[in-house]
Amino acid sequence: MINLTQILDQFRDDPKFMRDVVYWKELPARAGKYADFPLDLDPRLVKILKARRIDRLYSHQRAAWDAVKAGKNPVVVTPTASGKTLCYNLPVLSTLAAHPEARALYLFPTKALGKDQMDELVTMIDALGLEIKAHTFDGDTPGDARKKIRSAGHIVITNPDMLHAGILPHHTKWIKLFENLKFVVIDEVHHYRGIFGSHLGNVLRRLKRICAFYGTEPRFIACSATIQNPRELAEKLAETKFVTIDENGAPSGEKHILMVNPPVVNKQLGIRRSSLLQSRDIATRFLSSGVQTIVFTPYRRQVELLLTYLKDATKKQKRNPNKIEGYRGGYLPRQRRAIERGLREGTIDGVVSTNALELGIDIGSLSAAVINGYPGSISSVWQQAGRAGRTQDISVAVFVGNSSPVDQFLMHHPEYLFGRPFESGIIDPDNLIVMMSHIKCAAFEIPFESDETFGAGLAAPFLSHLEGERVVHQSKDKWFWASEIYPANEISLRSASPENFVIIERGPENRVIGETDYFSAPEFLHPKAIYLHGAEQYHVEELDWEGRRAYVKKIATDYYTDAETKTDLKVLAADETENEPTGSKTLGEVSLTRVAVQYKKIRFFTHENVGFGPIALPEIEMHTTSFWYEFPDNFAESLGMPFERSGEILRAAANALGTIAPLWVMCDSRDIGAISQVRSDFSQRPTIYLFDNIPGGVGLSQKIFRMSRELFEATADLINSCGCEAGCPSCVGPESEIGPHGKDGAQRLLRWAAVGHI
Repeated sequence: MINLTQILDQFRDDPKFMRDVVYWKELPARAGKYADFPLDLDPRLVKILKARRIDRLYSHQRAAWDAVKAGKNPVVVTPTASGKTLCYNLPVLSTLAAHPEARALYLFPTKALGKDQMDELVTMIDALGLEIKAHTFDGDTPGDARKKIRSAGHIVITNPDMLHAGILPHHTKWIKLFENLKFVVIDEVHHYRGIFGSHLGNVLRRLKRICAFYGTEPRFIACSATIQNPRELAEKLAETKFVTIDENGAPSGEKHILMVNPPVVNKQLGIRRSSLLQSRDIATRFLSSGVQTIVFTPYRRQVELLLTYLKDATKKQKRNPNKIEGYRGGYLPRQRRAIERGLREGTIDGVVSTNALELGIDIGSLSAAVINGYPGSISSVWQQAGRAGRTQDISVAVFVGNSSPVDQFLMHHPEYLFGRPFESGIIDPDNLIVMMSHIKCAAFEIPFESDETFGAGLAAPFLSHLEGERVVHQSKDKWFWASEIYPANEISLRSASPENFVIIERGPENRVIGETDYFSAPEFLHPKAIYLHGAEQYHVEELDWEGRRAYVKKIATDYYTDAETKTDLKVLAADETENEPTGSKTLGEVSLTRVAVQYKKIRFFTHENVGFGPIALPEIEMHTTSFWYEFPDNFAESLGMPFERSGEILRAAANALGTIAPLWVMCDSRDIGAISQVRSDFSQRPTIYLFDNIPGGVGLSQKIFRMSRELFEATADLINSCGCEAGCPSCVGPESEIGPHGKDGAQRLLRWAAVGHI
């Protein structure tokens, strides 16, 4: 086996490989910054740390301790593998050692991360030799253990979903926790953006309301990856003041960051070699040299495709394909735990994952990370790159671009990764749909006083509306829950629907092999779909829409399926409008109707289309917020183009805006959608819509409304710099979809809208 330095040298000496490298940055090793143990840190904790060869704290760990001791709420913002766990474990354990009646609540975004942190915490507690009981409380906790945790758990480790549905509604069973709650730890704060973060903000409102009922006011300790507004996000979530600790004191080893752009294989159409195949080749070079490697890709289907490709390449090299695994949502918990353990113990050489392994789960010290396609945020790029090099040894992360406009923008502008500020975490806890749902839950938990607030305003107007729905009733100066339903079960914190589809493999004994969310089911589980799971193919024989079940059968095919959807948009209300030199821009409310219309059969490896078929499933409706720009009826003539090209121009411009907007607004790429209408139902004018792809919206459209000119100009620059002739996947979409004049027209239109002239 050769070491990583030799592999990097081979890369540099390989002209074919270096032809595709657009940027290579070497980040030198960095020495740590240290601070002495605090004098008031429990001596038993000092002894435990020294036994682990920790003779001093990192500077940020000491700063977190000092902030807590000063009565402040710290939010610690440092990279992966920088020891953030001690920032909260030390003050919590020290307090519990001195005050055995005290309690703490730890919140992690996933069950896997909670279990991982539990192991670390129990190890420290066992070494302390004290009667401090720490337990995970989630959907996998056995029933006989739950009662003991409620009565005797000093540290309760859970996730927002379980806090929402399993703890807060049953607070009378958790009296010891709420009467003595001293700390609430919120780890991975950057993860709580969009709809998930908006829900968590309301869950924390309910938590604080229950704490006040029991006479406690817990301290908050938050940890986050690097984002632009960690303190603002933490304060929006917990609605209390925080102090930022962002000077990283942890040492790091030498790291190489490579940006690789697959070669153009059809210059006229602007088509590049598949990033999946490029990522496979790079990962195979690492794996064949014995370098433990993680490959990230944004979508579940791509996980299965890359896993299939890597296993195939491994077989051809006469190595064991079973030492490469996939990891994503939809895999059952036992399978995911086994993969995590295999990575830590070194029995698994490589793993292909969605962002599910981006978080701080302990998977050992990998040396190489391959990132297939932009994961949706700059912070995610760095989180994924940080999964390699969790020790002070040399490591490498390779970012492989695909043909999408946002990836091509980054490949031509690496400064967006290395010089641009990280994105903001945007949430809207006052989202009407979200907040109304949690007011129901809060009323179920504790009756509302007539003058009580929830969030920024009085709860009474919302409660009056709910009284009309006969779920609450007012008696004297209080509002009481009046329905037989259990409101928390009606709310999913991570999507607009709490209902998942269970995937069942038919056989002598039907077995559940996975699950998928409500909104993804039409695309992945429609009848005759090929569902990919663990590098194996399953044919969807039946989709029971009402029963939320998909029945599949394992088959061997040389293709997979890809569904196409159609979206219709109707304006419900225009809230704010401003006139522009070339039209008008508006912020308002819209209704979206989305339906899967057909599927394509795509051959493995070559990715050629080998067939298609119709999909007949119910429509899914969503209300949200949107930005839209209305152009004059004769805008095409103003651009020097025939009126008949209007549809092509608008469609091409919407395609480009929809893919660049998430980067420019700095949000997840899946959180913004875009469509165009040659004659909108609302104004009868040519219109482009950019909308929050989240029920009710979380503020992204408002940000686009404020910076639309900058967005238009940046998108026009992208189109202008693309080397294709008439449109391609790297700018406005293929010519076959947008027409021969779409690219030129979109560039002119966006420039015109941005600066008032062509």
